[in-house]
Amino acid sequence: MSASASKTHRRADPIAGLADPDLFCASAFIDGQRSNDSADTIDVTDPATGQVIGAVPALDGAASTTAVDAAARAFPDWSGLLPQERAAILRRWYEAIRNARDDLALIMTREQGKPLFESRGEIDYAASFVEFYAEEAKRPNIESVTSHLADAEVEVWREPAGVAALITPWNFPAAMLTRKAAAALAAGCTCVAHPSSETPFSATALAVLADRAGMPPGVFNVVTGRAAEVVEPWTNDPRVRVLSFTGSTEIGRLLYRQSAGTMKRLVMELGGLAPFIVFADADLDQAVEEAIKAKFATSGQDCLGANRFFIERPLYDEFCRRFAGATAALTVGPGIDDPDIGPLMNQRAVDKQRQHVEDALAKGARCLVGGKAHPAGPLFFAPTVLVDVPADALVMHEETFGPVAAIAPFDDEATVIARANDTEYGLIAYLHTNDPRRIYRASRALQFGMVAVNRTKVTGAPIPFGGMKQSGLGREGARLGMEAFTEVKYVCRDWR
Repeated sequence: MSASASKTHRRADPIAGLADPDLFCASAFIDGQRSNDSADTIDVTDPATGQVIGAVPALDGAASTTAVDAAARAFPDWSGLLPQERAAILRRWYEAIRNARDDLALIMTREQGKPLFESRGEIDYAASFVEFYAEEAKRPNIESVTSHLADAEVEVWREPAGVAALITPWNFPAAMLTRKAAAALAAGCTCVAHPSSETPFSATALAVLADRAGMPPGVFNVVTGRAAEVVEPWTNDPRVRVLSFTGSTEIGRLLYRQSAGTMKRLVMELGGLAPFIVFADADLDQAVEEAIKAKFATSGQDCLGANRFFIERPLYDEFCRRFAGATAALTVGPGIDDPDIGPLMNQRAVDKQRQHVEDALAKGARCLVGGKAHPAGPLFFAPTVLVDVPADALVMHEETFGPVAAIAPFDDEATVIARANDTEYGLIAYLHTNDPRRIYRASRALQFGMVAVNRTKVTGAPIPFGGMKQSGLGREGARLGMEAFTEVKYVCRDWR
């Protein structure tokens, strides 16, 4: 933390290589203005090098409330626009994001650490939500209902709920913001957003682009600072009608409790402990290729990342051999060099990898690849393959959120489904088999909000993203993603 006391416009030193340096914005964005109303700042570091790349204002609860004031003032006009008028602004925002793709990806890699190819992919993903909801904003929001009364006509309307608070994580700092914001804005809500203090520059860049696209003042506000100081006022403010959060289950439970007093609508995408199940009839080459994707994307720092690998015994030894070989071939280094694996976000993440590896080995697992820190830097951990991992190992019960794969054999379908479901989480499960009957049975039996069959990539703007059990509430994406940001109103009219 630093203590720069300026309250005037403050811009970080441009990241080398940016075509549009103004996108690297070291300010919050409130009521259409860049805001630095804080004597305190938060340093943002490149996890690959430890270098401070800039600082953002650490705004307090008063500034947080000021953002809600602006959003509440803007709400009547924004919600009152014709749907196609909101859609046109969202479409311009989408085009601005697409045009700034390379700059946004570079900013993301410097603050988050992920390889550039992954950052570019995330910007495409982030833009797709804005494009999708620009179209959905124009869809009819009225439902015809056959009247149950002889002398009345009845209708059901969906109306925007009000101000929406959006709280986003550091692992996907652009896509998690647009997935929430585009749905809320399309529905007619105004937004106050809090990005992770570890990766705020992706959010402030998106705010700059939204402003350029003609987003009216107060409609989309980004408040930087420490989460406890910024977010708690929102949980207590009755004007904030919806709270959408992506992050850990522990913090989700806290926000759930804090929001109870104002009876908010909640959308929460929380932790995961994804099983990756390979049956003996699966295509082994495909299973190994998809397993690498499912485990090591974003250096394993992905709520969709496969955490537990269950391989049917006839394929077990060969799968482990091939998977270990593919893992050993992965390149590791700073994201700016475009390796396969970048750094982890912080020292806590590195410590967790080490703890999970040491615990598994102490309980009888074997390490085929990695298992230790990587010489690329303090926040790098070598891609790791653990085999013969016992059921009581920590890695089988806790989300590793890093590049450590834990593999165990199984002998029958009923047993592996029971093991896969033996967790409080239920976000996604990966299933590899070529038996259509098993695909149906297992997909039904797996207690997860999403099931990926013989592939890894399943997400996108048109699908409802979300989990069961302790993995969250509600869905993001698809038409369902707008529902939390709307209220249902029933109108019954006498036609006489």
